[in-house]
Amino acid sequence: MKKGIKFYAPCWAIALAVFNVITFAVPITVNVNKFMPSFWIGYAFITLMFIAQLVCSILFFKQDSKEKRFLNIPIISLSYTALIVSIIVGAVAMVVPLIPYWVGIILDVLIVAFYAIAIISSKAAADTIENIDNKVKAQTFYIKSLTVDAEGLLPRAKSDETKAIAKRVYEAIRYSDPISNEALSSVESQITIKFNEFSNAVIEDNKPTAKAIGNELIILVNDRNKKCKLSK
Repeated sequence: MKKGIKFYAPCWAIALAVFNVITFAVPITVNVNKFMPSFWIGYAFITLMFIAQLVCSILFFKQDSKEKRFLNIPIISLSYTALIVSIIVGAVAMVVPLIPYWVGIILDVLIVAFYAIAIISSKAAADTIENIDNKVKAQTFYIKSLTVDAEGLLPRAKSDETKAIAKRVYEAIRYSDPISNEALSSVESQITIKFNEFSNAVIEDNKPTAKAIGNELIILVNDRNKKCKLSK
């Protein structure tokens, strides 16, 4: 976050400074009624949108992962679009005295409302996707973790017999349904216990025990997969 804000904040400050210099450096002769109410409404509107864009950018850079930032890209895009639109509409209100001030106020309110709703909706969608992603990660953690353990056991097998059964167990786990749920907690607990026993047998190169427990483990994994299908 700090790195992103470090580069973004100076750019934002420069853009705001340029806007103010251009706004107040233009001679009054260009527009006799320069400081009429419509001018200040347009100026306040643009300044407000500059601040709103900064807030959106800070919220974007505060995300603690690339995935979260990716989900919030629409928000930052909308904030830039809103700023550009506000500059155009606000500039028109500032330089065209014939526009009634109340027209400028209505346009400004409509623009703010439209982009506020769009940004809030995008944030809600991003949060929903993030929650779903976190739920999927939690549901798939068990099989992914067990697959890593089973794969790590392969090079520790010493004999051909233990290597063969370790590979069968690894493949059974690897190709299992990755999604877990509460209905599978019992069988998954059994698999965890049985896998620890199997792991010890393989490391000790206890061929009969490794083969017997390995076959039991494969049966448990297959039972889990069947129950997993039934629970969907």
